[in-house]
Amino acid sequence: MTTPPAPADLYRAPNALAPDYSRFRVDERLLLTGHSHQAWPDVGLAAQQQAWLDAAERVDEKWPLAEAQAERVRDGWRRLLGEPRAAIALGQNTHELVTRLLSALPLDRRPRLLTTDAEFHTIRRQLDRLAEAGLDVRRVAGRPVETLAERLAAAVDDRTACCLVSSVQFETAAIVPHLGLVADACAHHGAACLIDAYHHLNVVPFDIGTMRLEEAFIVGGGYKYCQLGEGNGFLRVPPGCDLRPVLTGWFAEFGALDRTGPRGGVEYGAGAARFAGATYDPTAHYRAAAVFDFHAARGLTPALLREVSRHQVGLLDAAFSACDADPALARVEPLSAEGRGGFLAIRSPHAADLCAALRARDVLADCRGDVLRLGPAPYLTDEQLGDAAARLAEAVAELAQ
Repeated sequence: MTTPPAPADLYRAPNALAPDYSRFRVDERLLLTGHSHQAWPDVGLAAQQQAWLDAAERVDEKWPLAEAQAERVRDGWRRLLGEPRAAIALGQNTHELVTRLLSALPLDRRPRLLTTDAEFHTIRRQLDRLAEAGLDVRRVAGRPVETLAERLAAAVDDRTACCLVSSVQFETAAIVPHLGLVADACAHHGAACLIDAYHHLNVVPFDIGTMRLEEAFIVGGGYKYCQLGEGNGFLRVPPGCDLRPVLTGWFAEFGALDRTGPRGGVEYGAGAARFAGATYDPTAHYRAAAVFDFHAARGLTPALLREVSRHQVGLLDAAFSACDADPALARVEPLSAEGRGGFLAIRSPHAADLCAALRARDVLADCRGDVLRLGPAPYLTDEQLGDAAARLAEAVAELAQ
């Protein structure tokens, strides 16, 4: 393991990490996409090529090699969750894993699904459709975030099959405190608790024990802050889980495939294996395993990345505030530094126009509804962030004309 970069060596040019991301040209471009699609480190390319070479050499006997990569990926998620022996199911995306969990719930006896109005579309759209199909979907207001966990916990009852909530809200980066209260309420009433940690992991430290989420399911993926790319969703399964997903793939019964004699119904593996799918493209796991190893070798711990993220988001916040924009045109979503995740949210009725104006000025960002999202990343310098903020100020000034 090399010496971790000092934060100061990431803030000034040349950024100490930028050479490791040369294929994405991070030192040449203003990529404020850190909350959505971070650049991939160069090690991922060789790993992705190795997946092809292993298939060429081993043909259908490549799967033990692929499983070794998958286990390295599970270990990466375990490190980020602070749970060395966590049971981890892998999937191509979070929707695949969430729907398997939902299919395992006793919805005939417990027809109620509890969530918030601040969930990403993976959960939002699927629950909308289930509501159309007759399930009782209840939504609690996501704001104010300070009391969200308490309000969710109070809404859990014996008709609740599952409570689904994000630990960091995708629209504003607001960190949801006290989620252990939700997990406790679900355990008390016999309901499942699902925490979506996609906007949390690898930018804000996450620890299952400290957060009192030992009995919760945790879902997330590698497309954003983890720099793993597509095809890297995971589901952390709590100890003692004996659910039987209706949506189930043949990988979930590997242990019984060669057994002779009559079967007593559809069988499942233990722990996370019961949420396994079927034949998949293992290329993503080769890439993800290499990236997780790169993070460990470079000392890119969640604590370091949180320090860098807070500095960078704070810089963007201060630069935008200095432009003294009319709040009717654009204003920063009011959050404390401690309560904000990995990006800056700017609320504006012109969010889409501002996003397009930034793109025209060679700054990549995105928007969700009336929120412009600016996501820095550790391979960007303060100078780059200041340049991007200046271009945003120009775009806001044009709105005022």
